[in-house]
Amino acid sequence: MTRLTGRALRLTVYIGEDDVWHHKPLYTEIVHRAHAAGLAGASVFRGIEGFGASSRIHTSRLLSLSEDLPVAVVVVDTEERIRAFLPQLDELVTEGLVTLDDCEVIRYAGRAEESGTSDTKGKKSL
Repeated sequence: MTRLTGRALRLTVYIGEDDVWHHKPLYTEIVHRAHAAGLAGASVFRGIEGFGASSRIHTSRLLSLSEDLPVAVVVVDTEERIRAFLPQLDELVTEGLVTLDDCEVIRYAGRAEESGTSDTKGKKSL
């Protein structure tokens, strides 16, 4: 398990929901590559409205014809590991925005293992 606390770097990739890489969603490829690179974690957030360099508004409103909603892929890890991952984004992201922000990780904890080693402090089992 990756342990991460203290200073970190947040990578955010803003793309369109309809962007693809080899016939599958681009956000899926970014998440899978981040996982394969051993990064601490990645999340995908779907926007309800936005616009980018094309200045075309994309919205989820019922009467709108636009379906290519904005998507943000967020990855947090050490600066060294995030910067090592950037060349992969150069290959994948042909349209969009990639940002880096300094951040501080206060807590990073995964779920307990299913093998019975979970912390049951304060919990009652049936």
